[in-house]
Amino acid sequence: MFSPEQKKILLSLARNSILYRFENIKFELPTDAAFAEKRGLFVSLHIGTELRGCIGYIKGYKSITQSIAEMAQAAAFRDPRFSPLTRSELDQLCLEISVLGDLIPLEKGDEPVIGRDGLYIEHPYGSGLLLPQVAVEWGWNANTFLRELCRKAGLAPSAYLDAQSHLYRFTAEVFNEADTF
Repeated sequence: MFSPEQKKILLSLARNSILYRFENIKFELPTDAAFAEKRGLFVSLHIGTELRGCIGYIKGYKSITQSIAEMAQAAAFRDPRFSPLTRSELDQLCLEISVLGDLIPLEKGDEPVIGRDGLYIEHPYGSGLLLPQVAVEWGWNANTFLRELCRKAGLAPSAYLDAQSHLYRFTAEVFNEADTF
């Protein structure tokens, strides 16, 4: 979907939007037509192998550039699992962007494809999302991926089998600052 140069531009945008909060250095949203599309996306922050923040939109509400700028700041300063990022941590960060494909219903009895699919569950008692790379990073099989999705949503591990559950799969274009373009 994105060229290596476009990926660099988007990753730079994410970093600059965080830097803005520390140093009030203005940044501009890139004007590439490919970035105008409204897509769900997540920005993840890592220090070494540890997650330091991850927030995003499941569906496209704003342009890719607007969403990246907003979600990079949210991941850095508003992820409730972590204290706000400090300026000294910024230089240690590796930023990752996941641009989501469409949500596709996962029929009962179907399994996600590890390495390709991310998962999203809607249930009357909670909802949750796991990006495609999570199952690979943790070495999960399809059953574990589904159970962990439920756990992330605050549900019983087998809640994906409930009649009230709506389960979706999606793909994502994932790229990070550690990639060589």
